[in-house]
Amino acid sequence: MPVTTTQNLSLGAVTESSAEASEADKLAKELANPIASLISVPFQANEDWGYGPTGNGYKFTVNIQPVIPISISKDWNLILRTIFPIVSQHDLFYFANLPKNSPLQPQNRSQDGLSDTTQSFFFSPKNPGPFGLIWGLGPVFLYPTGTHPFLGTGTFSIGPTLVVLKQAGPWTAGALMNQLWSVVIEEHRSSLNQMFVQPFIAYTTKTHTTFTLSSESTANWNATSDDGKWTVPLIFQISQILKIGKQPISLQIGGKYYADTPRYGANWGVRFALTLLYPTGKRPEPIEKPSFVK
Repeated sequence: MPVTTTQNLSLGAVTESSAEASEADKLAKELANPIASLISVPFQANEDWGYGPTGNGYKFTVNIQPVIPISISKDWNLILRTIFPIVSQHDLFYFANLPKNSPLQPQNRSQDGLSDTTQSFFFSPKNPGPFGLIWGLGPVFLYPTGTHPFLGTGTFSIGPTLVVLKQAGPWTAGALMNQLWSVVIEEHRSSLNQMFVQPFIAYTTKTHTTFTLSSESTANWNATSDDGKWTVPLIFQISQILKIGKQPISLQIGGKYYADTPRYGANWGVRFALTLLYPTGKRPEPIEKPSFVK
């Protein structure tokens, strides 16, 4: 998928009015803020390679990630961020020359289905705080929605989540993090003690193109030192605001290099994303019935 700027991607008029440019500027800046008062529905596709004992394993994940801001008072918003992962993976756990009674035989080397769902609730002031800091704090929940033992943790887990960022001109920098502990564990499954840290820095150009450098690091505190506790992907992404008809969207492409992984973790990855944007709380307009429908 080629990386292009607004004039290459635009599906509408060739020229852009000042009002449209102003709206695109605002959208690009809000999209760089994880707790902006902006309804967005990202569809994010990730392909990662190098998994498993053979190094030939791969994992394809589509994350559906709606973000819904709710005004709960004159001064506060509640931001709901939910991640529904749909996964297809192959050879993440396969060993050659396995015993015949092993569950990881060739016919069981692939798993497809849902993984666990993560839902975060950020209570965030509507106005920036001291030094222009934007922040949100609240609980995070992990629901055991995995449809296969190899796709989920088998736990219901809870913990705190926090995001802090600052926006200055075209720059946005900050970090999002959470810590999860299992409170309900399915039979024959292990407890969960896991931290997620996402530092990021983004630069948005006058053509509404955003360049982002980030990491989405995970620490599994229950893992042994030999297996490795950290997964640290370094991610570079480019996104572009444009419109299809009246619908503003963002298109994104990115690459991942895993600077640190546990044993049998991934080495490289790519990311593509389409995000539907609904400024100032606008929701999709209802579809009108065709004239021939009574």
